Amino acid sequence: MSTIDLEYLREWVGKTQSDRDVLSSRHARLMAATIGMPQADIVEGAALPPLWHWLYFLSGEPSTALGRDGHPARGGFLPPVTLPNRMWAGGQLEFHASVSFDAPVEKRSTIVSVDHKEGRSGELVFVKVEHQLLHNETKVLTEYHDIVYKGASRTGTGSTSDEMPIAQHSRRIVPDSTMLFRYSALTFNGHRIHYDADYCRDIEGYPNLVIHGPLNATLLAGFAQEVSGHPLKQFRYRGLKPAILGNELSINAAQDGDQLVLWVALPDGSVSMRAEATF
Repeated sequence: MSTIDLEYLREWVGKTQSDRDVLSSRHARLMAATIGMPQADIVEGAALPPLWHWLYFLSGEPSTALGRDGHPARGGFLPPVTLPNRMWAGGQLEFHASVSFDAPVEKRSTIVSVDHKEGRSGELVFVKVEHQLLHNETKVLTEYHDIVYKGASRTGTGSTSDEMPIAQHSRRIVPDSTMLFRYSALTFNGHRIHYDADYCRDIEGYPNLVIHGPLNATLLAGFAQEVSGHPLKQFRYRGLKPAILGNELSINAAQDGDQLVLWVALPDGSVSMRAEATF
């Protein structure tokens, strides 16, 4: 029998909040250093790279307001789902206009849906959140962010079955613990799976630290723009399998009609994340 009160959780649908921030080039240069991008390109007036808005609008709850996983305690803006593990599952973005570093931006967020499913590992709750970014009241970005909550069962690391095309562009990267620490710090992400190896193994069942899904998505979006030579118009991404620290990641792209298919491959050939981009 399900322990989820879906009717109660759906009372959060339509809930909104807004925030304002400045897209600081100083903060972004730290991101450039983290992923090995030239810092000289990050200056006032330069265009914000795709998905780098995740560096901003950060919430700062005190330690006493955090759950055991390092995330903010349940309730507030997001519905109080009782399942213990929370994951960044995927999302889609539409870029309406470019926005520059050091510009003031407003973020408006709305809970769009709350759904319950039974998966192979047990109960799952999916929460979809819409974010709109505006500069001078002009919408520059629409994002739909998918969050999944799951039970405390051991996390599977088996191969995915997604068939990917032959890569036309590839890049290899080996994230280390310093990169994960820096990205967590830059995004004020307290989720313990990214820095607490004992918690990873003993509580959530991962063999080692987990590479951030948003970091992988950011690398894919930047690679898409780099190989195409054009700004992104739409970007969709989906996490398929955790990428674990100690593995070399292969970032790949292949043209498929009018879109670019991208994916992060693991050493065993399985896919950690896939995405599609249009320009």
